[in-house]
Amino acid sequence: MKIEQLASHKNDVVGNSDIKVSVVVLTYNHEKFIRKTLDSILSQKVNFKFEVLVGDDASPDSTADIIREYYTKYPDVIVPILHEKNLGGFGKNNTLAALAIAKGKYIAPMDGDDYWTSDQKLQKMADFLDNNQDFVACFHNAEIIFDDDSHPNQFVNASDQKEIVTVEDFIGEDEVWFIATSAILFRNGIINHYPQWFHESKSGDIPRYILLGKGGTKFKYINEVMSVYRKNRNSGMSFTDGYKDADFLQNRIGMYRGIDKELNHKFHTTLNKNIARYYRMMLDSKQFVGKYFKQMPVAIQYLLLAKPSKEVKKEIIREYIFPKWLSKVYSFFALLPHRLKGN
Repeated sequence: MKIEQLASHKNDVVGNSDIKVSVVVLTYNHEKFIRKTLDSILSQKVNFKFEVLVGDDASPDSTADIIREYYTKYPDVIVPILHEKNLGGFGKNNTLAALAIAKGKYIAPMDGDDYWTSDQKLQKMADFLDNNQDFVACFHNAEIIFDDDSHPNQFVNASDQKEIVTVEDFIGEDEVWFIATSAILFRNGIINHYPQWFHESKSGDIPRYILLGKGGTKFKYINEVMSVYRKNRNSGMSFTDGYKDADFLQNRIGMYRGIDKELNHKFHTTLNKNIARYYRMMLDSKQFVGKYFKQMPVAIQYLLLAKPSKEVKKEIIREYIFPKWLSKVYSFFALLPHRLKGN
């Protein structure tokens, strides 16, 4: 099935459909993982109807064939959205194409290499939102696994995770992220506009949570581990994010400037501290190391935003604005008239 063949799928207004949950699965090069993902969704024990929208962003591997196979087996549940060309936009355009035809009252997002570990997940989360109209979303803990065994398994949420979360909890002087893509269920139709900064950001989760919560709505934490967030080098976006890469860091700066504007500069001082962190990291990025005329303006920007201690300020000035080699050049030319006079 091609995307244009699915245009008639959304023939119900959200809320008038008998489908309670739309599971939105986004895939790209997930042939090794997509079966486990879909099986974990199809194993859910629920007392309501749900659909599984599977958007494949023109994977060059056999992911689309596997999706077709599952559609053949489960035509009343699986909705394939198979793009002939990659839509770009860091996968967001694939996401938006699926959301545009989602019929469910609630949305359960999912990456095609993650999977759920509890067959009660959808029922528990949907029950909560049904009974708590003042919450925009609920989320649970997730286990992070590394396919290359580069790190031990860990959990997304710490033991002291707050039970009730608002947009303010996503704002900090460091980057704040504590909801895995596979761990949230949110109300469909809350976000009716996606600003330019959303489209330009490499991150999908952080912008979504800001847009969901910006009106003062609440998120509920369910203290259970019910999914796995997989990090893999072949297809996982997390492995393409590099804090030594200037392009990635610049993208984060743009995202947080967009968030600052989106929230009417309510957290301007805190977000500036966060943005300053990325300027500081950029000084040591692979594109900037050893390049004085690139580093110097970035160092000045860092100092203006971070307003660091005197010790840190001196260090930045010494290393990046007036480094030792420049001092030597200055000393050479300053002393040159005296040397020439002596000769």
